[in-house]
Amino acid sequence: MSDFGDDAGAGFEGHQSVDELQAHGINVQDILKLKTAGIVTILGVAQAPRKTLLKIKGLAESKVEKLKEICTKILPPAFLSGTEIAERRQNVVYITTGSKSVDAMLGGGISTQSITEVFGEYRTGKTQLCHTLCVTAQLPEDQGGASGKVAYIDTEGTFRPDRVRAVADRFGVDSAMALDNVLCARAWSSEQQCELLVDLAIRFVEDRTFKLLIVDSIMNLFRQDYSGRGELSERQQKLNQFLARLQKLAEEFNIAVILTNQVQADPGAAAMFAASSSAKPVGGHILAHASATRIQLRKGRGDERVAKLQDSPDQPEGEATYVLKSGGWEDPS
Repeated sequence: MSDFGDDAGAGFEGHQSVDELQAHGINVQDILKLKTAGIVTILGVAQAPRKTLLKIKGLAESKVEKLKEICTKILPPAFLSGTEIAERRQNVVYITTGSKSVDAMLGGGISTQSITEVFGEYRTGKTQLCHTLCVTAQLPEDQGGASGKVAYIDTEGTFRPDRVRAVADRFGVDSAMALDNVLCARAWSSEQQCELLVDLAIRFVEDRTFKLLIVDSIMNLFRQDYSGRGELSERQQKLNQFLARLQKLAEEFNIAVILTNQVQADPGAAAMFAASSSAKPVGGHILAHASATRIQLRKGRGDERVAKLQDSPDQPEGEATYVLKSGGWEDPS
């Protein structure tokens, strides 16, 4: 299970390591500076604004221009035909949630090259979904997996290896091997949460077998570190930068990114629509726009839970029911 092959995602042009720039006249010290700043691929250099590169100590304007010029020569044209984009989309993999009804609603499961946000009140199964995906991402593609490893950023201290073992037993996967293929880091501040993405970017370049990145939860530490309206603008700016980096990782390395999110009361909505949920996701419009797919979770009848697809680029709105079992998300019996 741990041997997924070194060529996973290798077909993506421009995703070569910045080490390749040495062959084009860029010295090792400058390449190291790029890596330290979290820019680890040639595509990453091309995507970075000049003002961002100029902020890196030791990179003068002439060096930045040289880097941009080299990357432009190496990379394919920025504009692609619809046919070429369709061919690139063939690399997209869908990871099963463990529930066939939810997978059907999502068009196959959690998609790579994309950010999926899952939000809901407590005990609706957000972290349970994360534990389920830790195993299903490792399954072969013909079994609803992505044949890849998992990176997990835990901001709430809720990652439980025992839960991963239970899910592995359900899917007939060796539990010890399943845990070996999950790389987990506990974040204690929003700043550390952002720094962990730099570490992961370097790891993804060296090991192309990662197929899923989980952040559970996205807003917890941002809400903790920035309080009140006076710090809201700074918080949203930092959040926007974090989300932009997540999107780049998703597309550069063909990985699925799943974010869990907290909710807060929305009395106005409750007053206007009595039947609707009075809870809304935190993070504002920045998070809403960054997430290609948004799924709201709520409690249903008895043990059932309801997943509602609120936003998707290629699927209609819909609802599906699931239950929480020892083996993760499952269909109601």
